Amino acid sequence: MKYFAALILLYPFAAFSAEIPDSKFYRDAAEGGLAEVAMGNLAQQKAQSPSVKEFGAQMVKDHTAANEKLKALAQSKNITLPANPSVAEIEAKSKLQVLSGQSFDKSYIKGMIKDHEEDIAEFKKEAASGQDPEARAFAGATLPTLEAHLKMIQAIAATVGVSAS
Repeated sequence: MKYFAALILLYPFAAFSAEIPDSKFYRDAAEGGLAEVAMGNLAQQKAQSPSVKEFGAQMVKDHTAANEKLKALAQSKNITLPANPSVAEIEAKSKLQVLSGQSFDKSYIKGMIKDHEEDIAEFKKEAASGQDPEARAFAGATLPTLEAHLKMIQAIAATVGVSAS
């Protein structure tokens, strides 16, 4: 019976989400952007390497700007974005919080490489085949920044001797 009640409670959300073209992209982009800012702040506090601290600051700056653009776009369409990162992203941040020194740097670098590779794939897909023209435009406009971030963090990884895998 509990499961049935849970399904009934979830149904209106599922129906609402299905009506908004590209709602998954909006949600994932919002959660990811919030996570990048949170982890960038953490990197500025905990990183040992100056280049990792600088990268964290760049994440805060760039993802805050992208988050504001996404928020404005969503508001214009009456889409409510998540206020927090996803559970998985919160867990990743929690794991980082207990690390320090080189362990923190190595874990943060690997996480940022993985995150940006996944984000680039999602944004490329949205830019190429999204249903919502404004979401497609946002994805296309944000993609070069994400690609630049990936190149930056890969260069940092090479400099400090961290393998991406």
